[in-house]
Amino acid sequence: MLLLSFFTKNLANSSYMLAGDSHAAVIDPDRDVGIYLNAAKENDLSITHIFQTHLHADFVSGHIELQALTGAEICGPQKAGFGFPHKALSEGDLLAIDDLQIGILETPGHTPEHISYTVTDLARSREPSVVFCGDTLFVGDVGRPDIFPGQARLLADKLYDSLWHKLLELPDFCEVYPAHGAGSLCGRAIGAKRSSTIGYERRCNYALQIKDRQRFIETLTTDMPSVPDHFTRLSAVNAEGPARLSELPPIVPLSPEDFERKAAYGKSLVLDVRPFEDFGGMHVPGSLYLDLRSNFPTFAGWVIPADKDLLLVAETPQQRIEAILWLRRVGLDNVTGYLEGGMLEWAKAGLLTDHVAQIAPLELEERIRRREELQVLDVRAGKEFAGFHIDGSIHIPAPELRTRHRELDPRQTYALICGSGQRSSLGAAILKQKGLHHLFNVAGGIVGYQAVMNLPPCKLCELPHGPRI
Repeated sequence: MLLLSFFTKNLANSSYMLAGDSHAAVIDPDRDVGIYLNAAKENDLSITHIFQTHLHADFVSGHIELQALTGAEICGPQKAGFGFPHKALSEGDLLAIDDLQIGILETPGHTPEHISYTVTDLARSREPSVVFCGDTLFVGDVGRPDIFPGQARLLADKLYDSLWHKLLELPDFCEVYPAHGAGSLCGRAIGAKRSSTIGYERRCNYALQIKDRQRFIETLTTDMPSVPDHFTRLSAVNAEGPARLSELPPIVPLSPEDFERKAAYGKSLVLDVRPFEDFGGMHVPGSLYLDLRSNFPTFAGWVIPADKDLLLVAETPQQRIEAILWLRRVGLDNVTGYLEGGMLEWAKAGLLTDHVAQIAPLELEERIRRREELQVLDVRAGKEFAGFHIDGSIHIPAPELRTRHRELDPRQTYALICGSGQRSSLGAAILKQKGLHHLFNVAGGIVGYQAVMNLPPCKLCELPHGPRI
């Protein structure tokens, strides 16, 4: 048995290639499938199967792309309702790849249709040594059951049974390969380690210490992280079968004048992906902003309307290529053009620009000390804010500003702050779109503020492999 793992940063996706002597399956593939084709070629393998554990809500899967390029059979939960040819699987079904026997366990809880794949290497044993458990069991965590409105408690109840009466009945030595690692919002706080064993998780996973069913349900449905917008639409995209990348329309370079005309069209949205300090200095009025150095794909799926035609502003071709790759990974296929020559050409054309004034943490503290009419607006996540915040701050997470901007006084001056200056720049862009213009962005964010004030650093910011959102 050969097992190869692949990890996609930011989205924190784990996908796998499982192979026998000459044939292989890819489990929960990403949309850009070149990595699997290369791995198969390097190991002289033929990809014959594509295993889907469930309908992924946080990224567009590569099952259609990979099937078209290899002819492999797509296998997935019978209850998923796939809209394309596939092999529907349910509890007790068995598949074979050379000397490997693949068993199916129905493990609903994170999603209603979820299944897990057990692997028994018949050349060595009659017991399963590997389980691909998707989003049911993670390292140090379990799949969140609250991404479907109104079904959280029902799914948490099913998750309890999937864990205690399915996965935990596997041998303790059975290796656990989940579909996500640290940073994914498919769990509450997934560990940074990429794999584990049933025995280790039985002993050390916080959720598996909660043996009382009702307390388990309460724990898994209380104080959960926010659910990004794309979680509500990508399950359907993956069920129907996403468009192939080769079939997407070309993305064209636009002169400043053409870019301005297209940006004025009601169905278009300008997305600026440069570093926040560049965006702050000068940007196209009305732009939405996302920093490629942050958790770009998660926030892209969260705040970009799926029905908009996207016009990109980047400083370099590499920025543009990277942004398009991440956007497509979260189902935003509607990038139609980009500003040729970037903001320099826009400015040289004499077109209007906007900006967000940057303020250093030390200056922010001095203004607070002088009791200036400046309101600190903290746009970090709830746990970050609870861990530490500046006294008197208003707390509204950046994505929520799209609706909660109504809570703010447009006559007031706000200093937006996050961990670094990236999410607060997103927040500033959203507020400008909503008509609030008296804004500062705190460059360096809470990290810079704590350094200036000689305060202990934020524990979440210190995590080397944390969620970064």
